[in-house]
Amino acid sequence: MGVPTLRDANGDEGEERRRDRIDVAPRFTQADVIRLNNLFRGQDAAEAVTSVLGAGLIGDTAIVSSFGAESAVLLHLVTQAAPDIPVLFLDTGKHFPETLAYRDELTARLGLNLVNLTPDAGELAKKDETGLRWSYDPDGCCEIRKVKPLEKALAGFDASITGRKGFQSSTRQGLPRFELDGSTGRLKFNPLANWTREMLDAYFEEHDLPRHPLEAQGYPSIGCSPCTSKVQPGEDPRSGRWRGWDKTECGIHEAVTPLDDDPANDPAF
Repeated sequence: MGVPTLRDANGDEGEERRRDRIDVAPRFTQADVIRLNNLFRGQDAAEAVTSVLGAGLIGDTAIVSSFGAESAVLLHLVTQAAPDIPVLFLDTGKHFPETLAYRDELTARLGLNLVNLTPDAGELAKKDETGLRWSYDPDGCCEIRKVKPLEKALAGFDASITGRKGFQSSTRQGLPRFELDGSTGRLKFNPLANWTREMLDAYFEEHDLPRHPLEAQGYPSIGCSPCTSKVQPGEDPRSGRWRGWDKTECGIHEAVTPLDDDPANDPAF
């Protein structure tokens, strides 16, 4: 488990042979994911974050934050352990003004190392000149404004930390604390995977954290303004995202496949 290293043909990292060849193996494997999930099973989220980041177990890491309804909990919890960790925000140009104000408030309050990521201007001009692609091709809009900018930014990192929780929607049930980020070899660390709404509310109160101003107006999950609507009682918290479309994620996350954490069932062992 770890980042790619320079090795010689025999796997030796002796100084005179270090530049012979580059080991291009993935940073992490499914076996690493299983080990990490087993290692931190049942551990308090704050303790797990402190242990993981303090020991450098997942390499160079950044937080990916939408500054949505529950973002303050993850940002506060992680930055207590790693105050200077980069916080990546996808500034899509379609956010609610309230979200941008909340981003600025939390950045000042928590002293965040904020990194704003914006879409490529040339690609926007070519593929979304009117700014209305969200209305007929939300997947394409997310690809331009979220997926590509984040993939470019994460290229230099070994892992990202997300604020996803299993209770948020049916497609996130069974979310593990650690998972692979597609085929990139990067790791995703989800410290709050098994948290409940009650646990989040208690954390907000205990640490006197400000709430997103739209949450009280019926928006428990907040993304870009054209594709976010209010949620009715009894609906999944994320049911207001892309309402009317067969779409549940923006593309930077996939629907969850619950982890089979029995090492005997993993061919990598």
